[in-house]
Amino acid sequence: MMHNGLVPGASGPKSIFIRVDSSYQMGTGHVMRCLTLAAELRQRGAEVTFICRDLPGNLAGHIRSQGYTVELLPRPDDPSYAAFWLQTDWRTDALETVQRLTQASPAPADCLIADHYGIDRRWEQVVSAQVNRLMVIDDLADRPHHCSLLLDANASSARDRYQGLVPDGCVKLTGTGYTILRPEFRLAKRRLAERDGRVRRVLVFFGGTDPTGETLRALHALQNPAFAHLHADVVVGGMNCSKEAIAALCSSMPGVEYHCQIDYIAELMRKADLSIGAGGSTTWERCYLGLPSLTIVTADNQREITGLVHDLGAAYRLGETSDVTVHDIEQGLSLMLAHPSLVKEMSDKALQLMGEDRWDEVITRIMGGD
Repeated sequence: MMHNGLVPGASGPKSIFIRVDSSYQMGTGHVMRCLTLAAELRQRGAEVTFICRDLPGNLAGHIRSQGYTVELLPRPDDPSYAAFWLQTDWRTDALETVQRLTQASPAPADCLIADHYGIDRRWEQVVSAQVNRLMVIDDLADRPHHCSLLLDANASSARDRYQGLVPDGCVKLTGTGYTILRPEFRLAKRRLAERDGRVRRVLVFFGGTDPTGETLRALHALQNPAFAHLHADVVVGGMNCSKEAIAALCSSMPGVEYHCQIDYIAELMRKADLSIGAGGSTTWERCYLGLPSLTIVTADNQREITGLVHDLGAAYRLGETSDVTVHDIEQGLSLMLAHPSLVKEMSDKALQLMGEDRWDEVITRIMGGD
């Protein structure tokens, strides 16, 4: 049975495990935000270990390069398995996770953080016997959880959308104030100048893998002579299967700069006047820096927040990947260029949407503080 606190009298560094996956299909966003968490936890004295499944395009090598141990779960025998997120059945994944936990230490881990759309209460009930504290990172509120701590940094129109989905004693950290942001974003925020709404510099970024090919589509839109005066920063992840084609196209376009697998995205966001990007977790990074955006929904889990941020006037939703054309992106850009007051209003509303920064509370809770 899961404990609500830490083992009385426990000494030594806190042992924290993170169950998270990445792949060409599901992208890299979950791993990247967990690395941000891990860095802060390690700075406060915790020993952090990642548990990841060996999926095509995973970031295990990148995680290890940051100095963390990665326990790899076996690659699935059937890559077409219907359980898209876990790539295996939940019970197998839970038991393999328990095996890694018990191998690491005979004593229960201080905390396990699960950041995975394929994980729910059934998985958590099996694994919780091996940990003192179980934390879930979620932003869908579409399944029940068995955890003592839940983090959902998304804005939502629902007052308490986890009602009935978590135990009564679960501490819920919900709202944009709890957004997981790397230190570079807070540094960029301090240097942020007020935006005047004029668009001179555009940032194109569709996540680490961009499986739907939006980056190339945005570049084709920027080839329109009407946008020849714009400077564009184009960012791709190292796992982007089209990165060579994107680099070649960028090199043929004056005023377009190509960036691959970088650690200065916040600085590019600070300098940009407008972004063209996906509706995932990067939404909150853009809002934190007041960066207006033309947004394309590239996955089902992006629909709600993309629609909400659009309705609040903090971004402009172009539509879903299956519907958005190069012409649609061109029209969106033309609209922004023609209406600086609209762009400035989007920036102001994005900043207002983020509210008070409560990052320190997240780390304190994970480390066992009240």
